[in-house]
Formats: sequence, C-alpha cells, structure tokens
Amino acid sequence: MSKTVKIGDREIGKGLPVYVIAEIGINHNGSVEIAKKMIDAAYIAGCHAVKFQKRTPEICVPKDQWHIERDTPWGRMTYIDYRYKVEFDYSEYDEIDRYCKQKGMQWFASCWDEQSVEFIEQFDTPCYKAASASLTDHALLLAMKKTGKPLIVSTGMSTMEEIEATIDKIGTDNLLIAHATSAYPCKVEELNLRMINTLVEKFDTPIGYSGHETGLVTTWAAVALGACFVERHITLDRAMWGTDQAASVEVGGLMRLVSNIRDIEKALGDGVKRLYDSELSSRAKLRRI
Repeated sequence: MSKTVKIGDREIGKGLPVYVIAEIGINHNGSVEIAKKMIDAAYIAGCHAVKFQKRTPEICVPKDQWHIERDTPWGRMTYIDYRYKVEFDYSEYDEIDRYCKQKGMQWFASCWDEQSVEFIEQFDTPCYKAASASLTDHALLLAMKKTGKPLIVSTGMSTMEEIEATIDKIGTDNLLIAHATSAYPCKVEELNLRMINTLVEKFDTPIGYSGHETGLVTTWAAVALGACFVERHITLDRAMWGTDQAASVEVGGLMRLVSNIRDIEKALGDGVKRLYDSELSSRAKLRRI
C-alpha cells in the first residue's frame, strides 16, 4: 500500500478524498477582513485548508531592491515598505488563527525563511509548505521538517535533478510533493500534468498538484490523473491589486472546483468491472444473445 500522510485529522494518499487547499497567499493585500472573507469562501466551498505566505522582508527582498519605488494601492512607496505592508504580524495571525478554529478550518503557511518558520511555530498549524522558489533551499526545508510537522514541497521552476537532490537530502518521511509550473498565469501547454504520474512512480509519498492556470478543467484533470491533494490560489476578485490575482479562482469557481472534484472521485471507481443493477433493464431489452 502506498504511503499516506496525516495533516491534522485528515489522511492524505491514494484512494482517499482529495485534500483541497485554498491558497490565500498575499491576495489579502494586508487586510485581515479580506482574509476572513476568503476563509469564509473556502469554508463554504468545502476546502480543507487555507494557506498564507510568510516572509521576513529584510531577509527575502534583495537589498538592491529595497528602495526602488513603486505605485501601490496605498500610494507610492519603496518596495521594502510595500513588502511589510502586505505581511501580517502576530496579532493579525492570532486573529486569523482564532477565526479558522471557530470554523473548523485548517490553516498553514509557506515560509520563505527560517525566521518565518520560528514565527509560524507560535501557532498550532498542522503542516508547512515550501514554495517552488524554496525547493533548493535545503536549510529552510530542514528547518520546517525539524518541527516534526508534515511538509509539502512544490516543484515548479525546478529540474528533475534538483527535485531528486532535495528529496535525497530531506527524505520522504512526512513529505508531500506537489507538481507545479511556476508561471502566473500558466499556459495550458506548459502544465505538463503527466508529471503527476512521473512523481507517483518515482516517490513513495502523496503526490498532488499546485495550479497557477486560469480555469478549472485542468485541475480536475490533475485529480483524474491521481493527484492526492490540490492547491489553487483564491481571490474575491481577479481584478484586485496583486501579482497573483489573475491566476486565482474566484468564489463561484472555487465552489465548482471542489464540488466537481467530489464527483470525479465518485466517478473514478475502483477499476473492478461489475454489472450494476441500473443496467439490468437495458440488458434485458437490448441484448440479443
């Protein structure tokens, strides 16, 4: 039997219900109220978890970009000030933590630096996520694994050799791997969904899909190909400010996404041929021999 991994009270693996992650990321634009509306949407749609991104700006933003000015919804400001503007602090994450617990919704974060791991450890999150950009940052990945919680790694912008080197370094214990292509939004012809099968054959650990495309059909195809979990960016409005909004799913689409994933699970069956009672009347009327 293939390996499963438990995130909170949810077991994830082949043959189990697909675990659905609604990626809020920084689409909240620094507003807890917007984040709460996105949590509400994920809850109503039937997602299992919402995910945020946590960075320490002075560590993650190259110094030569700190003082470059840019236009933002809050006026013209330096890039480092903008990065702080969209980062939640302890009190804001504490409010999010309490809000999610009230709804029975899991939440966790992609941490982009070790200091952010220490920050998120203050909360009882069930797992960690490593963004595709962090796949080769072995020190960061090991810091997340050291917490003893499951780790999801995304494989976008990476070669197969880099993926193999990372898995060799961190091991597959309590690990989940997401196929991804890191373009926002991603062209359909670059999704390469058959990589899901490649990863399933190569690694004995749950394999999922993190999608950045527009539309839903290709994510449903990923489920049909065997993705044990899926992650899509969500938004209240794709026209909102932010680089990830255009590749995100709005509330109505999120509801269709989850509902149809559940239908796909039912439709896939177990691969054992059987004669159903619903076929018997047609069989009696139409079969000559």
